[in-house]
Amino acid sequence: MRGKFISFEGGEGAGKTTQAERLAKSLNNAGIETLLTREPGGTFGAEAIRDLVLEGTSDRWSGLTELLLMYAARLDHIEKLIEPALSRGVWVISDRFADSSMAYQGYARGLGKEQVEKVHKAVLDDFQPDMTVLFDIDPVMTMKRVETRGEEISRFDAESIDFHNTIRQAFLDIASENSNRFMTVNADNSLEVVETQILFAVVQKFPELAGKLGDSGGRA
Repeated sequence: MRGKFISFEGGEGAGKTTQAERLAKSLNNAGIETLLTREPGGTFGAEAIRDLVLEGTSDRWSGLTELLLMYAARLDHIEKLIEPALSRGVWVISDRFADSSMAYQGYARGLGKEQVEKVHKAVLDDFQPDMTVLFDIDPVMTMKRVETRGEEISRFDAESIDFHNTIRQAFLDIASENSNRFMTVNADNSLEVVETQILFAVVQKFPELAGKLGDSGGRA
């Protein structure tokens, strides 16, 4: 059987990475082989592009250049890692995927929905995750997290609060338009509460997992 593809989306510092690791552990503990990856990145070529995209000043690239770099990395990621894993029956969890391009380049960089959709169609056709989890939180809170996590500040981290507010609203709009694929969690809750919400939603989306993901998933 083909594996399932789950993406985690949200603004900077929303807690996606931690929860992606927790879900991957829960799935693996349930006997489901799971691959954890990220975007941009996941393969040697995509990680090289990640450095190009995230480093430097905020005006290093135009919105369109950013978009094309992201999709070059994404195509390599799918061809060399995601699709082969799914074909083997492995479940894949990605910290970001194509919805980030719509939010960051389509909305925040002003390219517009239509242009991003054209690029997506040309590069990936109709390829989309089976499920997407959106981490929603006030950008003021996430910026405080970013400042205190001790990591290098990326080009996107350094953007204005208006930019991050636009990103938040963009993701909410995208989630509303794709409600059959998205579930949204309040990322301001504790790690345990967010994890429980995600496990519940995953079991709702994939009923075959009922009773396999511990107490949280079993309550679905």
